[in-house]
Amino acid sequence: MNGQVIRAIAIDDEPMALRVIESHAHKMKQLDLVMTTTNAVEGLIVAQNQHIDFIFLDIQMPDLTGIQFLKQLAGQSKVVLTTAYTQYALEGYDYDVIDYLLKPISFDRFLRSVQKMQRLFITNETAGASNIALENPTKTDFGVIFIKTEHKLVKVDHQDLLYLQGGKDYTTVVTRSEKLLTLTTLAKFEESLPEAYFMRVHKSYLVALTKIQFIERQRIFIDHAVIPIGDSYKEHVFKKIGG
Repeated sequence: MNGQVIRAIAIDDEPMALRVIESHAHKMKQLDLVMTTTNAVEGLIVAQNQHIDFIFLDIQMPDLTGIQFLKQLAGQSKVVLTTAYTQYALEGYDYDVIDYLLKPISFDRFLRSVQKMQRLFITNETAGASNIALENPTKTDFGVIFIKTEHKLVKVDHQDLLYLQGGKDYTTVVTRSEKLLTLTTLAKFEESLPEAYFMRVHKSYLVALTKIQFIERQRIFIDHAVIPIGDSYKEHVFKKIGG
């Protein structure tokens, strides 16, 4: 995506709101607004059947609300919610939206959303490239880890791990489906997990490189978590991901 044009559509039942988005988009060469529509169902069909990177989506629409749209979209494209009411925007974060724009949308705020989308794509590509440069890993390199929790050992595939958070004498292991608490230290996990896929970014955090969505202001976004990059780890982190 780096250096390429982002394909986007805008969906809003207010024509004036669409004209504002169109006006902002025309000022940005890196953004190709391929369609605007007041019909949410029409927009959903386009998103499901064409390559669309980015959707500007109104929350309050009569036939299909923004939240209902997100459920149907199922993560196929990245979404920025547009709304006049902040309380509605917060629900969208349960569906992995990357930002929300509060109406009336200023160009400065619009620009920041597009830049966030660019960073997301660039970070994902860079992380993939850095893994190949480091050890040329393939999917078959992924293994499993057994986590001792309470009175049992739980098998977790490396590729299911999102991040690990260390406490004083314990570690919380976070996957997409569960959180496991174990007395194994974060340092022990760092020793055992493959360096090509996992990186220490803070004294309390170890993250899966392939699960990073984007990095902003020394913070890593993975799934619904925001993970700080420690000052003493910053140079190593950005050197490893190529930024």
